[in-house]
Amino acid sequence: MVEDSNLESIDLVEHEHKDERGRRFCNFFFAPIFWGKMLANETHWTLVFAVLSVYGVNQGLGGAFNRLATEYYFKDVQKLQPSESQIYQGIISIPWLVKPIWGLLTDVLPVLGYRRRPYFFIAGLLGGIAMLLLSLHDKMHLLFALLLLTAGSAGAAIADVTIDACVAKNSNIHPLLAPDLQSLCTSSSSIGALVGFSISGIFVHWLGPKGVFGLLMIPSGLVLLVGMLFDEPFMPGFSYRQVNQKFADAGKAMWTTLKFPDVWRPCLYMYLSFALSVNIYEGMFFWYTDSKDGPSFSQETVGFIFSVGSIGSLLAAILYQNFLKDHPFRDLLFWSQLLFGLSGMLDLIMVLRINLKFGIPDYVFVVLDGSVSKMILNLKWMPLLVLSSKLCPSGIEGTFFALLMSIDNAGLLSSSWLGGLLLHLLNVTRTEFDNLWLVIIIRSLLRVSPLCLIFLVPRGTPDAFMLPNAISGTEERDHEAPENPNIEMVALVNNVDS
Repeated sequence: MVEDSNLESIDLVEHEHKDERGRRFCNFFFAPIFWGKMLANETHWTLVFAVLSVYGVNQGLGGAFNRLATEYYFKDVQKLQPSESQIYQGIISIPWLVKPIWGLLTDVLPVLGYRRRPYFFIAGLLGGIAMLLLSLHDKMHLLFALLLLTAGSAGAAIADVTIDACVAKNSNIHPLLAPDLQSLCTSSSSIGALVGFSISGIFVHWLGPKGVFGLLMIPSGLVLLVGMLFDEPFMPGFSYRQVNQKFADAGKAMWTTLKFPDVWRPCLYMYLSFALSVNIYEGMFFWYTDSKDGPSFSQETVGFIFSVGSIGSLLAAILYQNFLKDHPFRDLLFWSQLLFGLSGMLDLIMVLRINLKFGIPDYVFVVLDGSVSKMILNLKWMPLLVLSSKLCPSGIEGTFFALLMSIDNAGLLSSSWLGGLLLHLLNVTRTEFDNLWLVIIIRSLLRVSPLCLIFLVPRGTPDAFMLPNAISGTEERDHEAPENPNIEMVALVNNVDS
């Protein structure tokens, strides 16, 4: 009897353990669904749908497909040289430089009584038409193709700014949900990019670049659908006469803020650190796919290399969040910039075929190179994002943050054009790669050069750094407080949403 009771106890314990494992598995599997449902109930289901459509599908998955298809379109269809492709890639990114304009338009200029929905609709329509025309035309002139690719980039930029504004507004309405909304945005974009880069090479191989452009009508169609379904109040009788004044107020406020040394000095470093980190990827891409001098990677392999870069970005986010977020800006940017310059020498090892002498295959080495370089680049990027948010004065946070992102994008554009010029001057072409090693050395030295300007970055930590009172407006508040302590400060630019 005792033995039977012991056996029954053991069976009961094992059954409870199995039930516990089953509950944990169910919680792990269904937790994201419950989390998304909670966000949809607290805000509105159309906001969650918009975030998933814009960040996850259009910007993450669609951006990955667009990136690889554009690379092969310039190389195989338009037959461009690496230096030309580098220049044109920079031109395509120009719509991201004028993000403050898109942001101001969505903030102060409603269309047909709605503030956000029309801009989603315009973004989806613009991107869809551009991709359709690119996919249907067999022998399109380079100038027209460049205009269509830039129009598609503009559609993505407008959708990005519009959903940013929607998330920011809901974060203010539901402050406790602000971290959850940012996590939803970041995870959607990261997962979309990872999946997109993993499978984009297969689709480029099956359908060709123009076929992939045709597929990109689907993400644009989703953004169009967001514009039709997004829930926001109707605003009848809007006075358009106040638009010019709001633009003037915003421009004046941003210029006033930029004149302070505590603001323009970090901005100058941001621009120069990106501009001098010369981008020569097109030269490396042509060498990757060359069958004579290079490793002759396939479309699938190139897509996988991009996906490994996404994993490197994710690792950088985990590393920064858990170990580096409390370090001073200047120290973290110094070491990340130095490591970023040194990581460029991995390309030199591969181009000189030193890795083969040590028995390391090209495929393994390029995966290592891509993940390490992307991780270090994002370790540099994240403290700059935090610093940018700290530089935004009260009242114009959204617009000024978009301006700072435009400064970063201007640096990336300069980097791309400088790289194209360097490839052209050293005669790196579609078939000639004799001087590619010299281009890599010059690029790596230029990457290290911003260390001479590190004094422009403030020394403080993210928790301790604060704008001076004259910029943030607290000085004025303290000065006016004795007269009437019940008066609230009015923002430099009135937020129409509020």
